[in-house]
Amino acid sequence: MVISSRKFISLTLGLLLCAGLTACAGSSSSSFPAASTATPSPLPPTPTATPIPLALTVNGEGVPLAEFADEVARYQAEQAALGYVVSHQEAAQAVCAELSDELLLAQGATQGGFQVDDAMLETRLEALANQIGGKDALLAWQSAHGYSQDEFRAALRRQIAAAWMRDQIASLVPRATEQVHVQQILLTSEAEAQAVLQRLDGGVPFAEIAREYDPLTGGELGWFPRGYLPEKAIEEAAFALQPGQYSRVVPSRVGFHILYLVERDPARPLSTDALLALQINAIQNWLQQRREHSAILCTPDIMEKH
Repeated sequence: MVISSRKFISLTLGLLLCAGLTACAGSSSSSFPAASTATPSPLPPTPTATPIPLALTVNGEGVPLAEFADEVARYQAEQAALGYVVSHQEAAQAVCAELSDELLLAQGATQGGFQVDDAMLETRLEALANQIGGKDALLAWQSAHGYSQDEFRAALRRQIAAAWMRDQIASLVPRATEQVHVQQILLTSEAEAQAVLQRLDGGVPFAEIAREYDPLTGGELGWFPRGYLPEKAIEEAAFALQPGQYSRVVPSRVGFHILYLVERDPARPLSTDALLALQINAIQNWLQQRREHSAILCTPDIMEKH
């Protein structure tokens, strides 16, 4: 059985080494007597740390190139286990995007006052060990996926923070909001849609025509809130209607729609599916705003295989 490293700890595991590491280089010198005519020898330059090459930086936090390469390799292996062939460049792009979002969420948690202390980290490690079959099994899993214990702990610490921020954003989505109950007539051509619209304008009941085109449901779309439908034009047209009204022809990627507003509720409880969709939208919107105001650099060289 293949266990995905991403699914196993719920968010992408990008391994971060602390940016700005410096090597402790000290020098000792002995004093030697010198003749008064001797020219002092210049002291050797103090050794400086070799900068760690970074593949990704997000607001000053960096992911080392070596660690990023390991993450790309894991991504490709996991996709291959699912039957997909992913190029190195595609994998690098996906990992870069996922790690950037993870770091933004973790940084948001820190700004919100959330800290992952050692006790919390140990509790989560114990939970993961129990989930996979014990501490030895967890260590074996880490080794099989190329993680050292320190790397895994650091990644998990960041994941906990990112998940906390994710849940904070999701919790702000109200459980009840304005929703509309809509039916539709869906046509494959604009000419046919205009012909149907003429029938409606001539007084033929919407339900009668809807049954002609959809005998099973009568064109029922059900209840939905703003931000739920993938086709925004349909959503906008539906919310612009009053109960008992039908729309003009609304084109979309799947055809041509005529919508009918059955009823409207200003504070209807969200279905589980709708709530999840709005929570995902809220998280995506939060991330998009953070991306626009953050310094994110994915080094172009990482897109080529090292």
